[in-house]
Amino acid sequence: MRCYFHAFLLCTVFTFFSLLYVFSQLASTLEHRDEWNLKEQIPERSSHDTGHLLRERPGLAGPRDREEELDRERSFSAVKENSDERSHLAVVACGPRLEETLTMLKSAVLFSKKPLHFYIFAEDDLHDSFRNALESWPRTVQTKFTFKIYPITFPKENAKEWKKLFKPCASQRLFLPLILKDVDSLVYVDTDILFLQPVEDIWSLFSQFNSSHLAAMAPEHEEPRIGWYNRFARHPYYGKTGINSGVMLMNMTRLREKIFKNDMTPVALQWEEILMPLLQKYKLNITWGDQDLLNIIFHHNPESLYVFPCQWNYRPDHCIYGSNCQQAEHEGVFVLHGNRGVYHDDKQPAFRAVYEAIRKYPFGENMETSLLQPLEESLLTTTHTYCGRASHLLTKRLKQSVMSVQQDITWRR
Repeated sequence: MRCYFHAFLLCTVFTFFSLLYVFSQLASTLEHRDEWNLKEQIPERSSHDTGHLLRERPGLAGPRDREEELDRERSFSAVKENSDERSHLAVVACGPRLEETLTMLKSAVLFSKKPLHFYIFAEDDLHDSFRNALESWPRTVQTKFTFKIYPITFPKENAKEWKKLFKPCASQRLFLPLILKDVDSLVYVDTDILFLQPVEDIWSLFSQFNSSHLAAMAPEHEEPRIGWYNRFARHPYYGKTGINSGVMLMNMTRLREKIFKNDMTPVALQWEEILMPLLQKYKLNITWGDQDLLNIIFHHNPESLYVFPCQWNYRPDHCIYGSNCQQAEHEGVFVLHGNRGVYHDDKQPAFRAVYEAIRKYPFGENMETSLLQPLEESLLTTTHTYCGRASHLLTKRLKQSVMSVQQDITWRR
């Protein structure tokens, strides 16, 4: 009798645990199904995700296309939520760069239709000159922008080393995310930049960022046969020909938050942690200073960089041996970059002509007769150079910008 009782008890226990196992498997299945349904409805969230449900879009798209669209929607929403109507523009000026910087800022103000805010980093003895010059511009022009002037600031323990890297103060741009801690995004430009169309047009490239992008730059070269990095660099660089940092979109929030892969330690490092070790490792092998450091960083983190076309950073390299910026051939030059001092010598007279036309233009005058026509006459004398023969590319978009501004003035009257 006792044997039967033990057998019955054993069967009861076995049946209980069998039922428990079945119910647990059923619950697990239901849980996974719910999770899968939830993932289909709600996209993954990044630090900049708005958390909105996936919106239905017309047309058919595969999974990869949908992911890219969602990335761009999230990034665009982040830009909208974290910025005002202004385009934020940063520049670093040291030494004899006052007039060149003011001409760059003038080009930004002339063609932009939305308000601007300037972050001007300059040596102390230039602060009053910048302030006096900007406050001397006509009141109607001053209403289009605000500005703040900052001192040149480097980490105290390595300040001298950073300041002498490449050109004076050029490496200041690397520290903007750490100095402007409350700024979400900005466009950084060198002093030798000229905007040939509104700044808000390049600002709109932030909307093209996916959830991984935290900066944007143009390639250093379009043609590898004349590329510098692929022929001479003694350090890692981005892509096939490297990148040029003269025009750079910076999502500062993401730069501060990102953990960067590197070739110095198996441990990923944040922006504030990676700069000095990188300089110490490569300082004997870099030629272009902070631009080389950016190339090294994005070589190891290529997914973090958005690359925009060459017409947003058009340099003498794009025409000195013949035209090699196809996008400019079709659409014209959007942003002119007069590197190597070409605004101030006779090596590239077409670039200098554009600079002088904007520098000399009197505020308030008709832009077609006082800026565009004198420029076109001056460019006729530059056809002995390859860049001069391509000068129609320099004025194609500029004409549209001038006509648009003049139409607005006529309409307001």
